[in-house]
Amino acid sequence: MSRQACPLHLSTGQHLSMMKKRLLTAAVLVICTIGSAQAQDTIEGGLSTDFVSSYIWRGQQLGDVSIQPELRVGWKGLSLAAWGNVGLSNHKDAKEIDLTLSYETGGLSFGIVDYWNDEHDERYFYYQRDSTGHAFEGFVAYDFGPVSLSWQTFFAGNDYQEGSGRRAWSSYFEVATPFRLLDCRWKATAGVVPWGCDYYNTSGFSVTNLSLRVAKDIKITESFALPLFAQITANPASQKMYFVAGLTLKVF
Repeated sequence: MSRQACPLHLSTGQHLSMMKKRLLTAAVLVICTIGSAQAQDTIEGGLSTDFVSSYIWRGQQLGDVSIQPELRVGWKGLSLAAWGNVGLSNHKDAKEIDLTLSYETGGLSFGIVDYWNDEHDERYFYYQRDSTGHAFEGFVAYDFGPVSLSWQTFFAGNDYQEGSGRRAWSSYFEVATPFRLLDCRWKATAGVVPWGCDYYNTSGFSVTNLSLRVAKDIKITESFALPLFAQITANPASQKMYFVAGLTLKVF
């Protein structure tokens, strides 16, 4: 099941179109603000690409071997990021583009994500009911250091119950803790869906993601190291288990 696998039953297309315009306007304002402050403050950014043996998201498999590029720019806690996924081994895998506008201060972060894939329609700027590929999610998270907590809820777009046609408010809560062991970086994660929704194929409160990730930089030369990672994920709700390996290439 992909992120936009649930049918959409919007009352009108205008509401979603207006929301998209507001998100784009907010993104433009962030970029303009960052551009006007170049002489005074440091602008951070990054471009990287992951190559993964399987695309796993919150305990669900959304694709096979894939390439996942990410471009990010940030200034004074504000961040605008674009992330994508393209299947390499299976031409039927959906192409995906996610845009994230967020703000971080101390350990607190919050923002909005626009998820899109071409499963329902290949047109990106298309917001008609029953067929849009967009879904909008709000999130809030806090990193305490030893442990981090996050909550995500879809509030617009392609997130409706197939039977009733009502908005599902599909939500996901996650607890994660990083640690070091055997000269490697580890991260243990537990994720739950608090109520039933088609988006995660659940009928009630469900544990959908129990994962353990390990990463290590393998030194190739004096100036270059290859970041490798592996992750094992269990989804008790669907009785599925996944094992993923991958590497990260950073351009800057």
